[in-house]
Amino acid sequence: MSDNTTHFGFQKVNESEKARKVAEVFDSVASRYDLMNDLMSAGLHRLWKAFTIAQSGVREGSRVLDIAGGTGDLSLAFAKKVGKSGQVVLTDINNAMLSRGRDRLLDKGYPVPATQCNAEFIPFKDDTFDCVTVAFGLRNMTHKDHALAEMRRVLKPGGRLLVLEFSHVWKPLAPLYDFYSFNVIPKVGQLVTQDAASYQYLAESIRMHPDQETLKGIMESVGLEKVEYFNLSLGIVALHRGYKF
Repeated sequence: MSDNTTHFGFQKVNESEKARKVAEVFDSVASRYDLMNDLMSAGLHRLWKAFTIAQSGVREGSRVLDIAGGTGDLSLAFAKKVGKSGQVVLTDINNAMLSRGRDRLLDKGYPVPATQCNAEFIPFKDDTFDCVTVAFGLRNMTHKDHALAEMRRVLKPGGRLLVLEFSHVWKPLAPLYDFYSFNVIPKVGQLVTQDAASYQYLAESIRMHPDQETLKGIMESVGLEKVEYFNLSLGIVALHRGYKF
């Protein structure tokens, strides 16, 4: 792969095109995104996110940055934990997703600041947040190392980064998981969102994402320390956690 191309699912595209293509995917599915998450994971995504919250170390008064926060599941849970003395900032590169997340939080009584931004260029100062999270967003980023370095930059010393993402499943389960991903999920996507292609991309993007050990190594390469990961649901999802010292 040349320096100016990257993966968009199983396709190779120019780097300058990927952000637009990813935006089109999420523009298409934003209105049914939460419903599809429940259907695709049989509700397990809620447990994965609850585990992330539990491992975050966030408490009252903490400052949290939710990268690629989408419709705001994590931001809402964090807002409840940090209280009035803390702050949560919701970000996403996609305006449709960000708007739904912001409105959802307002409807729940949490006026969380929402900022549209590319995770490779986070518009906050160094050493700002106690915790940075990215859930199911890293695999869509063009330069994952740049994004992770930016997330580390805005962490305070002693702060932690949590990456919740689809990963590489336990090998004996892989054939069944592949059948479900490529045959069932796009059909459900077509029924619910009238967009099978976006869910085909999402299945492909999971396969192109680094495995657990490789992602751990990337996080360490950008300066994060004490990096560890937790396999959830037999490796369908993994939570990586690293610290800035």
